[in-house]
Amino acid sequence: MSKKTPKRHIIIPDTQVKPGNDLKFLKRIGLYIAEHEPDTVIMLGDFADMESLSSYDKGRKDFEGRRYTKDINAAKSGMDILMDGMLGGAANPELILTLGNHENRIERATQIQPELDGLLSSDDLQYSDYGWIVHPFLHPVTVDGVVYCHYFVSGAMGRPVSSAARLISTKHQSCIAGHQQGRQVAYSVRADGRMITSMIVGSCYEHNESYMGPQGNKHFRGFLVLHDVNNGEFDNMTVSLKYLNEKYG
Repeated sequence: MSKKTPKRHIIIPDTQVKPGNDLKFLKRIGLYIAEHEPDTVIMLGDFADMESLSSYDKGRKDFEGRRYTKDINAAKSGMDILMDGMLGGAANPELILTLGNHENRIERATQIQPELDGLLSSDDLQYSDYGWIVHPFLHPVTVDGVVYCHYFVSGAMGRPVSSAARLISTKHQSCIAGHQQGRQVAYSVRADGRMITSMIVGSCYEHNESYMGPQGNKHFRGFLVLHDVNNGEFDNMTVSLKYLNEKYG
């Protein structure tokens, strides 16, 4: 049996694009992708923030002025900027996107208000029109032995696994998740000697979130590169937005 050629993955965590944000960092991510020519680009979800459908902020003063169409248009503008940056690359990577809980706000809205069914849809974001293979919220996808999802759940209540160490101990596979700010990594070895790695990296944006306060916003912001991916094994590297700003600014 011939040995599989190791692959390169670039993973974009939550960008949470919303109206009024500076989105130049998305162009820089696109330029990095074009320069390094990965085999696959995986977006972990929450590309769009969809703040107009936030149940947490409803009733607050800063909720005023939010509109669904503004959220959709901001996400499309962000995707235009990202894809424009990628145009210069010689490679044609596979584009995979797993929807996040922020995009799932659209589905939740139609469940709470059934009269909106048929009027609102995650298809309004038009991710597939940009070439992304879109996977539903919380549906894991496996690429070269690595399992990707916006977040992984455990227990009867389906709560998000919140640490890389627990992720590796409950799933027993190499898993990559977003959703949670910062970065975590855990390693283990299977009985057959194969290395498995779990990572949680969920903040690839420059803005601060008011609900996190001045201390909670001090976390890693960037994306992942997996080198030599083969049957779930890989060498992992993080790339910060600060580095991108210095390289492409």
